[in-house]
Amino acid sequence: MPKRIVIIGAHAAGVDAASAARKTDRTAEITLITEEKNAGYSRCGLPFVIGGQIPNFTDLIVFPPSYYQIMKLNLKAETKATKIDTGKKTVETIDKTGKKEEIPYDSLIIATGASAFTPPIKGKEKQGILPLRTLEDGQRIDQAVKKGAKTAVIMGAGLIGLETAVALQERGLKVTVVEMLPQILPAMLDADFAKIVQEMLEQKGIEILLGKPVEEFLGTDKVTGIVAGGEQINADLFISAFGVRANTQLAAEAGIALGETKAIKTNARMETSIKDVYAVGDCAESTHIVTQKPAVPQLGTVAVRQGKVAGINAAGGYSLFTGVLGSAVTQLYDMQVGVTGLTEAAAQRARIETVTGTIASKTKADYYPGALPIKVKLVVERESQRVIGAQIMGGEEVTQRINAISFAIQKQMTVRELAKADTAYAPPLCETWEPIVLAAEMVLMKLR
Repeated sequence: MPKRIVIIGAHAAGVDAASAARKTDRTAEITLITEEKNAGYSRCGLPFVIGGQIPNFTDLIVFPPSYYQIMKLNLKAETKATKIDTGKKTVETIDKTGKKEEIPYDSLIIATGASAFTPPIKGKEKQGILPLRTLEDGQRIDQAVKKGAKTAVIMGAGLIGLETAVALQERGLKVTVVEMLPQILPAMLDADFAKIVQEMLEQKGIEILLGKPVEEFLGTDKVTGIVAGGEQINADLFISAFGVRANTQLAAEAGIALGETKAIKTNARMETSIKDVYAVGDCAESTHIVTQKPAVPQLGTVAVRQGKVAGINAAGGYSLFTGVLGSAVTQLYDMQVGVTGLTEAAAQRARIETVTGTIASKTKADYYPGALPIKVKLVVERESQRVIGAQIMGGEEVTQRINAISFAIQKQMTVRELAKADTAYAPPLCETWEPIVLAAEMVLMKLR
């Protein structure tokens, strides 16, 4: 009898799990369940459709309906999984017509993702607080702009918040970003780098208010303004970018253990506390490679890698997920910003004593036309001299440098070894001295 694999969730983690399962077992019956109308699209691309760089929201659909047919995947869209019975090994569902079904499984993969959340702020039940998580969310924001919104308030200065702020400013809106913490991109950058990004955004005309928590939503039925840090701000459009919370209710109700991050606890094979049940993506807990503590980075790259591991294992293969560094990049106007491993602040919280080295350089030979600035910060553990993190910002060539340092951290490279790296040079492509190497030398000077 063919193996029955059921996957709850059909985005990055879920669809990649299904693909990996199919490649591992050609005969398995694989069912994907999603509440959304569209499966397998890129959430990361939403701000860039709003900004106009990508023409349509439908362009974000990575896996068209034909893909599921070719891969023999049974996709149940607009269908909600209501209960998991791990004793009977079934998933109960209800579709948009109200039809209920009980689907049996041999292996179950939970890829329920995360949802945008708004903290318990006075007036949060009012209409007009728009998150940006789904295609429909993106379309609602786009419609508001087309209907003539002139001003927008973004609540939260994380990645999605700032990418959306840039998108709306590029569409001609006057944008204000409100953040309760004392810096932007608090999970991604240290204060010194965050300040540079903030100054660039402010030069482009985005107003950024730091250290101002949102205290109240104003308006009768629909939000017309907010009170943040005692100050009233009115606008036509209000974007909730407070963050996301892992969707764990279904798992918790089924008796599946949650970890200390409140996401679903998993091991290196992405198995949960219950046999034959796996969890992947934004709802699953992982291990941070540097600290060896639980982490939930909620990144698309992590989701697809975890999905692949769980899909192989669920189909009877063997695969391991070795942990996360939280490597991430973004582009805000002409500035690329990237991070991998721990920031100086995160290392401090993990009680790791660090030394840092920061260098400003160019992306081509200084005399070559079009050379753009680049700035590298390395974070090194003082005692072992191991590289444990990096932040890079510049006009180009940020991603592959972040990737290179990610390899270095995973291979437990010391800063001394990194300083001896054999790097390439050509005037139109890079400087004779690689900025990463110069940053490593700065650290070595401090260690001496």
